[in-house]
Amino acid sequence: MASRAMQAQMTGVDVTGQNLANVSTTGYTRQTADIQTSPDISTSIGEEGTGANVVAIQQAVNSMLNGQIVTQQSSSGYWSAQQSALQSLQTNLNEFLNGTASTSSTSSDTTSDTGLAGQLSSLFNDFQAVATSPTSISARQELISQAQTLSSTFNQVNSQFNATRTSLNSSLTNDVSSANQLLSGIAQLNGQISSAEFSGGTPNDLLDEQQQDLQNLAQLTNIQTSTGSNGAVDVSIGGQSLVSGDKVLDTLQTYDASGNGSGQLLVQTATGGVDLTLTGGSIQGTIDTRDGELTTMQNSINMLASSLITQVNSVNSGGYSLTGTTGTDFFTGTNASDISVNQSLVNDPSLLQASGSATASGDNTVALQLADLGSATQSNLNGQTFGDSYGETVAALGDALSNANTQVTNQSAVSTMLSTQQSSVSGVNIDQEMTNLMGFQRAYEASAELVTTVNQMMETLNQMKSS
Repeated sequence: MASRAMQAQMTGVDVTGQNLANVSTTGYTRQTADIQTSPDISTSIGEEGTGANVVAIQQAVNSMLNGQIVTQQSSSGYWSAQQSALQSLQTNLNEFLNGTASTSSTSSDTTSDTGLAGQLSSLFNDFQAVATSPTSISARQELISQAQTLSSTFNQVNSQFNATRTSLNSSLTNDVSSANQLLSGIAQLNGQISSAEFSGGTPNDLLDEQQQDLQNLAQLTNIQTSTGSNGAVDVSIGGQSLVSGDKVLDTLQTYDASGNGSGQLLVQTATGGVDLTLTGGSIQGTIDTRDGELTTMQNSINMLASSLITQVNSVNSGGYSLTGTTGTDFFTGTNASDISVNQSLVNDPSLLQASGSATASGDNTVALQLADLGSATQSNLNGQTFGDSYGETVAALGDALSNANTQVTNQSAVSTMLSTQQSSVSGVNIDQEMTNLMGFQRAYEASAELVTTVNQMMETLNQMKSS
């Protein structure tokens, strides 16, 4: 009995030492030695105790809480991915995003002087300067220079949008690859856990790894899980079973849903080819931002540039240059990707068609009409001016980013709360473990003293027999 008691307390010391050694280990779940009274034996005077045995080494775990944490990871991953992508779009526009969609485009808290808003305003101001001094070559040169700067900014913004799309697709592909690795790891852990439990073992460290893999996978995409009696976890994504026991039934892959190579990557099962409808995680957060805010913004900027090209060229075509020529477009191109100032005007600013008469070089009729375009509403911009249309685009991005920031903050607060709850259940408390360690130590010493006492009694008994 004493030997059995010593062994039980020694196991308690080992388990406590394991807890203390992993006090800073991410994902570690506190373990406890389950010490129970060993079976009694029948004697002539009744049932006699035989001490205690360690029947199991258990984890201090709350399965429901762990499930909530896995679910929470999907929400956190989704909004974090959106926040990161929207911050990239903000950088592309080089605008201050503080307002809401109702903010006026002329408000300084929505746009900056160095972005498209400021440059559009400067363009029409320079048209007005030419109207004021229609024969001034320097005024024409400054106008053309400003138009070149504006065109270059349109080109750069469009290129940055394309680069962002490429980056998001790359992130999507990397996340899918990471998800496949985790699926494989979970299946492998399932096999090890099942084997250990079949042999009567308690694979606590493997179960910790399994939980961490599930949380990491959930951060990438929403998952559905079910745990078997053997400790193995089956995993489904988008209604498709991908892991069953120690088998990976299928994996994920990206595919171009547009079919024309435009980069609208979505996710499907690799073997079954089933398109997946995802509801959370960074993968869906990336897809939603790319096909939502990014696509909407790029279309809006392209429409803005296209309308500017059409309207300026339409008015400009009715004018005459200082030399009496006409028929020269001010802008070339069709949208933000290729808008440019006509090279003939760059080479010779006198060809700018500011006059309403071929014989009156000092006339400013057309220049005034071009300047007035800045405050004119455009039917293909939903009845807004160029500045208002762009301001609404910027403000909408500001709204989306503000919402993402709020959601990330909220999700972080929920994650912290769940983490605190989990720590109270499964975390290692050094003070508590030291108290347990002292208890096991004293119990071990007492059991050892019992051995000494029994030995002394046996020696006394032997001496009595030999005397």
